[in-house]
Amino acid sequence: MFSENAKKSGCIEVICGSMFSGKTEELIRRLKRAQFANQKIEIFKPAVDTRYSDMDVVSHDLHSIPCTPIKDVSKILGVADDVQVVGIDEAQFFDERLVEVAQALANRGVRVIVAGLDTDYLGKPFGPIPALLAVAEDVQKVHAICVKCGSLANHSHRLSHSKKLVVLGEKDVYEPLCRQCYNEVMAAEK
Repeated sequence: MFSENAKKSGCIEVICGSMFSGKTEELIRRLKRAQFANQKIEIFKPAVDTRYSDMDVVSHDLHSIPCTPIKDVSKILGVADDVQVVGIDEAQFFDERLVEVAQALANRGVRVIVAGLDTDYLGKPFGPIPALLAVAEDVQKVHAICVKCGSLANHSHRLSHSKKLVVLGEKDVYEPLCRQCYNEVMAAEK
């Protein structure tokens, strides 16, 4: 039995993988379980992510949970002292300061759950996710299914020819591919 004076133990959990792998779905599941347990939660996403909703985190399966869209990751540090769980979606769109913010919250006793792409469309480490993986207590890598062969997919292949790092889109712009199919497609596009 925990006493009221029990020490709060913060932690960082990272859910990462390719597009269409269920990252946001898993984030929402964990946050709703925390709500069910009467824990006080706050949820954030980058203001640039307006694909399904301006004010909700929404999975590809259209499950959702209300959130606060922000441009500056340091705004997350302003959460109330009684917040027990902080959820952050599409973390790859934030800058490297997200690592410091997550560490500071965890050091305050907050459970920080972060979801994001671990690699970009070129297969390179994306944003602050690699550094978060290094400091997290718990990491879950989720996988989509390759649309070409049915294997586990860990790459987000961009169907458009844009060279911009950030291109918001769904199945009209990206497809999940396994390593072999991704390498074949990328070689053919050269």
